[in-house]
Amino acid sequence: MSDTHSAPINAPTIAATAFSEAERAAVYRAIHERRDMRHFAGGQVEKAVLLRLLRAAHHAPSVGFMQPWRFIRVRDAQMRGRIHALVEEERLRTAQAMGEREADFMRLKVQGVLQAAEVLVVAMPPGREAHVFGRRTLPEMDVASTACAIQNLWLAARAEGLGMGWVSLFDPQTLAQLLAMPAGAHPLAVLCLGPVEAYYAEPMLQQERWARRAPLQDMLMDECWQDAGAGASADQGPQP
Repeated sequence: MSDTHSAPINAPTIAATAFSEAERAAVYRAIHERRDMRHFAGGQVEKAVLLRLLRAAHHAPSVGFMQPWRFIRVRDAQMRGRIHALVEEERLRTAQAMGEREADFMRLKVQGVLQAAEVLVVAMPPGREAHVFGRRTLPEMDVASTACAIQNLWLAARAEGLGMGWVSLFDPQTLAQLLAMPAGAHPLAVLCLGPVEAYYAEPMLQQERWARRAPLQDMLMDECWQDAGAGASADQGPQP
């Protein structure tokens, strides 16, 4: 009996070999040194570099191979100013919702729209509901897939010596109207990209004592849901 789920006959393959030690180190370095940047040094991103970054984003995995990402490059200074103002409006509303942490929140720098060399708005197009593969019970997988594209771009930016920040403080409907998106399109991110003077030694929100990275063992569980920290013993599973 033939296996109807086997790989296509004569399909090309890539050897399943590990990267060299130096190549592995570079991948993990990009992961661990990636930062959500808010401070930019102006300058520019060369066209060839920007194209490499966007190709990296476009090679992200997507559920059902739906590829739900669209990128809008915003270069017009007036449009950037409108986006900046939109973010500031939401910044104030978010601060008011913070309660006793309002003052702490207002001290944080939350965007670099006016300083970054490049501003990219990442949005999902209309018609996503037509993609059922992998989304029938989890329709939010279009968001998850787009986030994978953003992460690819983030890591590639670090490898290129550039900084990138993901801004999510905006009203999506207002931003969609501002950028003349069609009905059903949904903006997910305003990405600030460009040269930086230096990367934060640790995540900015951790440096600012807003939050800290939780221990990995608090996220690990065995077999079923368990209380934080109960999932990995000294001799079970990976440790941070």
